[in-house]
Amino acid sequence: MQKILLKSVMTQLSGCPMRRKDILVENNVFKKIEDSLCGEDCENAEVVDCRNFAILPAFYNGHTHAAMTLLRGYADDMELNKWLTQYIWPFEARLTDYDIAVGSRLAILEMIKSGTVFFADMYWHREQTMKAVEEMGVRATIGVTIADMLTPPEGLEKNFEFLKNHTLESERVKLAAMPHSIYTNGVDTLKRTFDLARAENYKLHIHLCETKSEVENCKNQHGCSPLELVDRLGGLDERLIGAHCVYFTEKDRKLFVDAQATVVLNPCSNLKLSSGIPLIPAMISDKVKLALGTDGASSNNNLDMREEMKMAALIAKVAGSAETLPADDALNMATRNVALAYGIDGGEIAVGKLADFLLVDMNNERMVPCHDLVSNWVYAADSNCINSVVCNGRFVMRNRHVDGEEDILNDARTCARRLASTK
Repeated sequence: MQKILLKSVMTQLSGCPMRRKDILVENNVFKKIEDSLCGEDCENAEVVDCRNFAILPAFYNGHTHAAMTLLRGYADDMELNKWLTQYIWPFEARLTDYDIAVGSRLAILEMIKSGTVFFADMYWHREQTMKAVEEMGVRATIGVTIADMLTPPEGLEKNFEFLKNHTLESERVKLAAMPHSIYTNGVDTLKRTFDLARAENYKLHIHLCETKSEVENCKNQHGCSPLELVDRLGGLDERLIGAHCVYFTEKDRKLFVDAQATVVLNPCSNLKLSSGIPLIPAMISDKVKLALGTDGASSNNNLDMREEMKMAALIAKVAGSAETLPADDALNMATRNVALAYGIDGGEIAVGKLADFLLVDMNNERMVPCHDLVSNWVYAADSNCINSVVCNGRFVMRNRHVDGEEDILNDARTCARRLASTK
């Protein structure tokens, strides 16, 4: 039985002031959170002196493309359509299974180092990413990416079979149906994907209303918004998770709320690609379920959820007021709300929840002084404040070191040089 006893760790549990607590992790869940713990329950536990640490929930990344770490900095400072069609898709066509494995390990390393233990991934060669997730001890919902305009017919059929068979799923690694977008799929393929997701009870994740041109083209072709098309084809229910949603109308927001679907915002990527700024205050006012993701490292250009969390809070305030999206709510968007969207019983520090957490160095200069732990974490900190990361009750980073990180970095450098030389 795996046990960890965190002694005298600073907490700021929901609705409570900062307090030092003892926390017992047993197997993969928080077993007890009390002022002081000792005795029989703590026998055989690894005791961690946390007098210099605070505990915070680990980040969950609601939308990314992990192996695109290999494209970081490859094609910058251009709008989405040019970026995709002239640079990204041609580069991706050269990626092999090995490249995806290397890029995925690099992404997971970066995510662990910046406090993320779960990600929802929409990319190619998914078996390689699934293996990397298993090996490195984190969680993921891995998409079977459906894009009939980018995939030959035999490949498309293999994708549907992969989903039907629930291939390679495990305790920490789940599959989801992920049609890339309405502009890379015909209506027949979209409907087939939606029907399969419902039949197999998969989460359904799609790029949605990301750009003005996407919305305008959909209206010209189908006479409705992209979300209305998804609804028309049977894809809008509580399992739907829409990425970006920058150009949601009032009607779109109402449809999403009525369906109890979730929006995953990616503000850094949307700003960098000049796609637009999501109407966060209107979404909050209409009670849309909101979560956060980083998008890929070629359009962000990192996978740092803490940075995404701060950006979301700041642009919400500019569009709304200083009171819009306070620190506690921003943190929930980067943790608990993502967990809820993907059906994971985690994302918060509470008894019975999955033990996914960070130990943050309270002696780091960005955490001093600490009038409010969550405020410091959202507005002041950076990734260097994270000392250790635990996923599923096990350390995946201790004292800022991840096992095998040197080899991961060397492999990524070698791989990127080869790919760049063959373009």
